[in-house]
Amino acid sequence: MPTTAVAATGANALFDAMEDLPDELETGPLDVGSKIYSADGKLLATFFAENRIPVKLENISPSMRDAIVAIEDNRFYDHGGVDVKGVARALASNLTNDSTQGASTLTMQYVNNVLIDQGVAEGKSAAELTVSGTKNITDKIREAKLSLAVEKEFSKDEILEGYLNIVLFSGRTYGVEAAAQAYFGIPASQLNVAQSAMLAGMVQSPNTFNPIANPEGTRDRRNMVLSAMLKYGKIDQQQYDDAVATDLQLNPQSAADSGCIGAEMADYFCSYVEEVVLASDEFGVDEKARAKLLARGGLNIVTTLDSRLQEEAEAQINAQVPAGDASGAGSAMVSVEPGTGKILAMAQNTKYSPEEGPANTQLNFNVDSEMGGTDYGFQPGSTMKPFTTVAWLENGGSVDDIVDATRTTYPAGFDWKASCLPDDAYFDEWKFKNATPGYERQMSVAEGLTSSVNSATVAQASQLDLCSIRDAATRMGVHRAVDGEPLEVNNPSFVLGGQEVSPLTMAAAYATFASGGQYCEPIALAEVTDSRGNAYEVPEQECSQAISEEIAKEVSEPLQKLVNSSPGGISPLGVPAAAKTGTTDVSEQTWTVGYTKGISTASWVGNWTSYATLNGLPINGVTRSYVDGSTIAGAQWADYMRAVAPLYDTGELVDRNRMKAVTPQPEKTEEAEETEEDTEETAAPKPSAPAPAAPVAPAPVPTVQAPVPAVPEEPAPEKPAPAPPAPAPAPGTVVTPPVIAPPASQ
Repeated sequence: MPTTAVAATGANALFDAMEDLPDELETGPLDVGSKIYSADGKLLATFFAENRIPVKLENISPSMRDAIVAIEDNRFYDHGGVDVKGVARALASNLTNDSTQGASTLTMQYVNNVLIDQGVAEGKSAAELTVSGTKNITDKIREAKLSLAVEKEFSKDEILEGYLNIVLFSGRTYGVEAAAQAYFGIPASQLNVAQSAMLAGMVQSPNTFNPIANPEGTRDRRNMVLSAMLKYGKIDQQQYDDAVATDLQLNPQSAADSGCIGAEMADYFCSYVEEVVLASDEFGVDEKARAKLLARGGLNIVTTLDSRLQEEAEAQINAQVPAGDASGAGSAMVSVEPGTGKILAMAQNTKYSPEEGPANTQLNFNVDSEMGGTDYGFQPGSTMKPFTTVAWLENGGSVDDIVDATRTTYPAGFDWKASCLPDDAYFDEWKFKNATPGYERQMSVAEGLTSSVNSATVAQASQLDLCSIRDAATRMGVHRAVDGEPLEVNNPSFVLGGQEVSPLTMAAAYATFASGGQYCEPIALAEVTDSRGNAYEVPEQECSQAISEEIAKEVSEPLQKLVNSSPGGISPLGVPAAAKTGTTDVSEQTWTVGYTKGISTASWVGNWTSYATLNGLPINGVTRSYVDGSTIAGAQWADYMRAVAPLYDTGELVDRNRMKAVTPQPEKTEEAEETEEDTEETAAPKPSAPAPAAPVAPAPVPTVQAPVPAVPEEPAPEKPAPAPPAPAPAPGTVVTPPVIAPPASQ
């Protein structure tokens, strides 16, 4: 060490400090962002704390290597890690005046960058990254000692490669590859002499020599680098003259956004994947550790998403309810694969962004509240009806059974069977109506499901145990979006869709019919590895036989007839397909959920900012007096499924010899007749002896207040209220009182 340094610090203190310093540098892999890919290899998004793309030295242009050596350390290939002459000169200058002169070699700069990178990853401040809290001679000695060790362990080219990959160029842009792409739109391998000189000049002071903010200063600095390259024989006079005569040659690219905000496609699926990672113990002990791994651990996350289906879903949603549509209506679609639970597509008509704007939100319409969805989910309307039919069949009935669908009022104290509730549970009066007059009559279970007759479904439910309907739905994955719990049965209106669910829940549930009764939990991750070569466990496929194959086919029969009858915007797909529409009381939420053998899709169109009707709104420039599940949600479901169904299995869903002609719809002017008194039960025959059903875990017993007030016929919108949802109301109408809508700012 130079004698001036020894004199200034004291020889003993200096030697003691050297003894306490580490003997080797723990380099390890660089902090690298994580990437999320579709199943077919399309990049969806990148998460990073530092925007860095590591590359090998051979993939960095020779002119870039020459430029950085010429301006930062022209004796790089001659010294052993510490340039003794340079250090002596700098220390003497710094000790005798107030100026600060650097003397770091490229090796010492590399060491310093590694220490900073490791410290930042551990959450340390700038002061903590030095020996004493402020960078002093001892810190320089530490860099020198570690540099000597690095030079013994690595070749010069390896050190240069490490330096060019770790050094900061500007903002969050680290490493020459990211810098070349950011400022010139080319890889580092294609950098010419002038471009290389500009980037090499930036590392001394990235903020000062930023070509966007300070083009003149950056050009002067670039020319200084070119002079150094000429001086040390890296370029000849002609190359120098040509380079100095050029402008900065900038072709700046949009700054890369970290995370789902910068997603190339499927931004809301990206958000769901992020939530899955942050919630999994496999990726860290807590959410903070998992977020750090996602930003710095170099994860390669391969998902289940099929980019072909995703592109089609986004196109169809945009065709029906474009982002930022004046109506304010929301639209979403999600597909899962029957028999595996793989999420194949997830799209909605907004942009994933925290910024204010009618087309912006970070709420994911397709998923439950805890996974980034809306506060409560959406009421599914008549798409809940097939689960009552499942319970009917499991109790020994048939879709050919005739039920008395004349009743639209059930009096207070009606003997609803609910074995999972207390014996003294009391139900208030329930009045409802059918969407179209003329269906209050005798009909088959199949006709009631195909034509979506409320009174037919409730007639079935009145003869069943409400808890068995709930349990059938639970086995098929149906749960409340707000808390993940099973549907509540203290209000029989749940059989007509009175409790909120998410589209992903419904797509996965209907996939059970397509797969022959097998329910599979939705999964999004296929494979996860990191930059160190480690593999992480991803959730395994979890499937169970929720209902029998026979029941799955029997329910599919009336649902296939619905598609073939071409209601609203729905029309046959050209392959076997089944679906059910759903509409809430005044068209606040509308649905079509349906499936082929290989794809199950939930399509939703509704109001997500307030509890208001879609009727009379100019949606995509078209105003309709009445909007139901077959109108817009049905059209985008049918157009999407028609396009993508051939990419997966399109086999038969039902027994062909059981398919019958579609029952003609009655005239809308036909009046219903009262055939019984309100205090009596329906006269329809009850199902025969119960058939064996799949085992169901005991359900929690909710508390039911008795009596509870009746619900108004058509509840008015309510203003937003604080987070905890109100307890389920007593029966009164088809649709329960309005859920609390999130404020528009969300």
